Amino acid sequence: MAAATALSLALLFLPLVILSNPSSTVNAQQNPPSPGYFPSYRAQSVDFNQKYRTLWGPQHQRLDQDALTIWLDRSTGSGFKSVESYRSGYFGASMKLQPGYTAGVITCFYLSNNEAHPGQHDEIDIEFLGTIPGEQYTLQTNVYIRGSGDRNIIGREMQFHLWFDPTQDFHNYAVLWDPSEIIFFVDDVPIRRYPRKSDATFPERPMWVYGSIWDASNWATDHGRYRADYNFQPFVGRYKGFKIGGCTVDASPECRATSGSPRGFGGLSPQQERAMVWVQNNHMVYDYCSDPQRDRTHTPEC
Repeated sequence: MAAATALSLALLFLPLVILSNPSSTVNAQQNPPSPGYFPSYRAQSVDFNQKYRTLWGPQHQRLDQDALTIWLDRSTGSGFKSVESYRSGYFGASMKLQPGYTAGVITCFYLSNNEAHPGQHDEIDIEFLGTIPGEQYTLQTNVYIRGSGDRNIIGREMQFHLWFDPTQDFHNYAVLWDPSEIIFFVDDVPIRRYPRKSDATFPERPMWVYGSIWDASNWATDHGRYRADYNFQPFVGRYKGFKIGGCTVDASPECRATSGSPRGFGGLSPQQERAMVWVQNNHMVYDYCSDPQRDRTHTPEC
């Protein structure tokens, strides 16, 4: 029995090559224009054990020299959470996704205060929606303001098919959150800017940083058409290169978070704007503000 368990664990961490997405499915366009500014180089690299703790599924986590592997199988998934909460900052990690059949599976990195404000929480999401062989991963960015996990939640989703295959290597994904704006970055290229337009449409309460892998079969892939198939378990997410340039709740008023732009806070540089527009013109596949079926009274920022 022990030998069988050891073999199973060894197989888990072999390179995942079966049913891998063919590279031809990735949009073959050129890379985006250089943003000219690279906040990931300015944010502090942090040790996982010092800044994060296991939140759930400890038996489905493995840390190897600050590279974290988490996985989902029929029994459970896994998640982690920052030790401290933050009132602003730059938060990033390099991630590598599993190829093959991952429908229904969410692999994510996000900010939230759900545990402090259940039913009325704020959240800023970077989440990969699982896929089927031959189809690209969808990167979904989302912002909740005093939302909830029930069917009445008001999400602000913007989705992308990236200009590279996220299963082939690690890439950096990050959120910058400050009192004036939220910016989502992929390899330091801004892909979305969400400016503060009113108190009602912007998260301002302290949040923690999270990462997890879990089963969202009801909605994650083609609105639930394709569900998690545990014949392909385990589903694996890999993280490394954790970065935090933020101000904790207890930090002094003089604390300044890592800036997302050479302008400081409150907007992108013209070069960053050009890079973001290129990404949205070529790789954005959904924008909640352009969805005619959405009730605009709930999203006045549109």
